[in-house]
Amino acid sequence: MAPNNNRTKGSHFPLLAFLLLCLLAPLLFFRASPLHTFHDQGGNSAVTSRKVARFREWQSLQDLESLFSKEASESLYLLLLCVLDVIVSNTNDVGPLSLESFRIKLSASWRVVGSKASNATNQVNEPANNVGQEKQNGKEGRFSVGHAQWTDSPAQLSRRQLIEKRKEKRAAELIREDDEAIVKLENSALEHSKSVDSAVLGKYNIWRKENENENPDSTVRLMRDQIIMAKVYLSIAKLKENLQLYQELESQLKGSQRALGEATSDADLNPRDHENIKTMGQVLSKAKEKLYDCKLVTGKLRAMLQTADERVRSLRKQSTFLSQLAAKTIPNGIHCLSMRLTIDYFLLPLEQRKFPRSENLDNPALYHYALFSDNVLAASVVVNSTIMNAKDPSKHVFHLVTDKLNFGAMNMWFLLNPPGKATINVENVDEFKWLNSSYCPVLKQLESATMKEYYFKAGHPTTTGASNLKYRNPKYLSMLNHLRFYLPQVYPKLDKILFLDDDIVVQKDLTGLWAVNLHGKVNGAVETCGESFHRFDKYLNFSNPHIAKNFDPNACGWAYGMNMFDLKVWKKKDITGIYHKWQNLNEDRVLWKLGTLPPGLMTFYGLTHPLNKSWHVLGLGYNPSIDRSEIDNAAVVHYNGNMKPWLEIAMTKYRSYWTKYVKFSHPYLQNCKLHE
Repeated sequence: MAPNNNRTKGSHFPLLAFLLLCLLAPLLFFRASPLHTFHDQGGNSAVTSRKVARFREWQSLQDLESLFSKEASESLYLLLLCVLDVIVSNTNDVGPLSLESFRIKLSASWRVVGSKASNATNQVNEPANNVGQEKQNGKEGRFSVGHAQWTDSPAQLSRRQLIEKRKEKRAAELIREDDEAIVKLENSALEHSKSVDSAVLGKYNIWRKENENENPDSTVRLMRDQIIMAKVYLSIAKLKENLQLYQELESQLKGSQRALGEATSDADLNPRDHENIKTMGQVLSKAKEKLYDCKLVTGKLRAMLQTADERVRSLRKQSTFLSQLAAKTIPNGIHCLSMRLTIDYFLLPLEQRKFPRSENLDNPALYHYALFSDNVLAASVVVNSTIMNAKDPSKHVFHLVTDKLNFGAMNMWFLLNPPGKATINVENVDEFKWLNSSYCPVLKQLESATMKEYYFKAGHPTTTGASNLKYRNPKYLSMLNHLRFYLPQVYPKLDKILFLDDDIVVQKDLTGLWAVNLHGKVNGAVETCGESFHRFDKYLNFSNPHIAKNFDPNACGWAYGMNMFDLKVWKKKDITGIYHKWQNLNEDRVLWKLGTLPPGLMTFYGLTHPLNKSWHVLGLGYNPSIDRSEIDNAAVVHYNGNMKPWLEIAMTKYRSYWTKYVKFSHPYLQNCKLHE
């Protein structure tokens, strides 16, 4: 019977142990919490934390031994260690342990077999996701009651090392992927930057001073916004017959408008205006409280936006008109200069009106230039800049042609200011008797009633648009502009001639152009086409069958202003005859608008040799973002566009290239108040 009683007692012991553990577990849990506190403190070392844990384990064993037998104490102690180990591992991996996670994760570990070591999981300082995924039977540990410590098995050590290696490998892969992604982003940004228009970059550069502060004029903008909203509520107050608020808004609106005035920046404002802003804000808050209606406010703002848009369009048209008007007018100073020179020229004796070295005019071995202009000052800059940069000025010959109005002034200027050892001659286009309406289609067309109406009746409905304003410039009526198509007739004894516009500046010796092989072509010019602009379809009407059949819309355009013409090939190809053909077909202006570039593109189609772009840099009369190095390295810079360097609307940044060749100290210039 004794053995049976012992077995019965042994069978009841696990149940008794479980009940006691349920009572003691909360107490043990809270007593184990200092382990976490000590473990998390940055100032304590890992060794101190392990000593505290061992002390707590030993103290718990002593308490249990005083209550139970040695066998029961050892069994309960094993269970207690399992609980403490799970608490420590969970708090190290995932933070403070909750009772829910304790209940779920520990349920598979409550196994006690005598005094043998349990198979409970005990892997401290391992990530929570790894703990949850590992099989608990594979984690064995050795426990010694006397020493109260855990020792990892070789399998656990090798597994931990393998996990650490995997972590390091994964971290290296992530770093490499990040580096590759950064490189891809940088390459993409570089490719995108190449497609950005240089003109936009020039205008909007983040390093410019006005962009140093994101909101440099926030007060001015705030006042403008307040004025807009005051106008909205003012109209709503009138609509709703709220007279008191209407008068209050009207009074405050006038005060804000007076305070703002013409201010464009915060620096222009008076310090007392901040009080005005505060008062206006209070009035607007009051108006919003009493008058705000989403539908009405939206409608008023939309109406104001439409009105502002119409005003912007009107001002843009007015600006276009004024810029075209400014471009085709002559400043008072230049007009004064021309008049004074003309008077003095006709006071000269006939024998003093002749230029020296006239024998060079027909010598084909020299370097000949053709310059057609009615602007004395502009022509002087072209001649001066060419001579000052020439290696041997004595071999350069200038052929100037002007109209009868400026013939005396042009002669007088170069008689007073001869171009050193170079040769110069001035002619009057009106004395070319062969250039008449029976020979020249342009002169014939100018005699027609439709052409006179187009040019001289500004009120005509077909000419009121701003787009046509440019082509009503009187220069298109002048034969000086069309004389470039008659170079062999004007200079029959020359083989080559360099054509120059009067709005250019020469910066280098140009004699190298005479050595350029044109490969049997007539015209040597710098091409101006880009990816999608300055091609033939910009200048010609390809809806017309004559144009569509004979020309490529994607053909590259080129520039007048500096052109090397082979007059021998010109005569063989009958270039003037080709020009007459197309000019006759365009009598009704259906092939191209007025001007000389479109007929030039057609006349020299397939007969133009492209020159290196460094010979001729264009755009100084309209493009504010030309690279400075391109200008400095150019042989010729061209102020094509409306902003000519002798006008007040010229761009200041480019004007110095032109003014350094003007003799502002000359008495004629000072008398006419022409200053730098």
